[in-house]
Amino acid sequence: MSEMDLKPILESLFFVSPAPLKLETLREMFPEWSEEEILSGIHRIQKEYEEVSKGIELVEVAGGYQFRTKPRWAPWISRLKKAKPVKLSQSALETLAIIAYQQPIIRARIEEIRGVDSGWVLRTLLEKGLIKIMGRKEIPGRPLIYGTTQAFLELFNLKSLSDLPSLKEIQPPPSGEEVLKEESPGSGEGGN
Repeated sequence: MSEMDLKPILESLFFVSPAPLKLETLREMFPEWSEEEILSGIHRIQKEYEEVSKGIELVEVAGGYQFRTKPRWAPWISRLKKAKPVKLSQSALETLAIIAYQQPIIRARIEEIRGVDSGWVLRTLLEKGLIKIMGRKEIPGRPLIYGTTQAFLELFNLKSLSDLPSLKEIQPPPSGEEVLKEESPGSGEGGN
């Protein structure tokens, strides 16, 4: 559809949408344009908003596209928005990480990994909309199965779960003591 430019239409939709817009949704909305034309419009918007003088940017997040303020303007945004940032306790972050990496997962497995009861933490994460109940596992007792939500992806600025760092990337470096043991004399060549 060459007589009408798609870019300003997309820009308007991204502006008014409270959640990221998925490419599939845009394709359904605009059957008169090809996927390549839609992506071209998205890329044109992204390029335009890369300029330093712009306060917002179009980012790919949670499987879709959304306008977000650039991080460098956060101090000024906080003056307008008095909303408290999402604060999570250490136990909530730990539980959320287990769910993110192990999903779909049942409460018993979470508690096995953590070594403590996790009922209240799961309720808190459910209330904050960071996890959801995905169904029930077909085992005795039919326990609930948990997984992360779109809100989780948005909060941590992830396009998808595949953007989570690998477990190897987040392992703490070995302590000095462990390194010394590995390099101790007699454990390799040149030992007495």
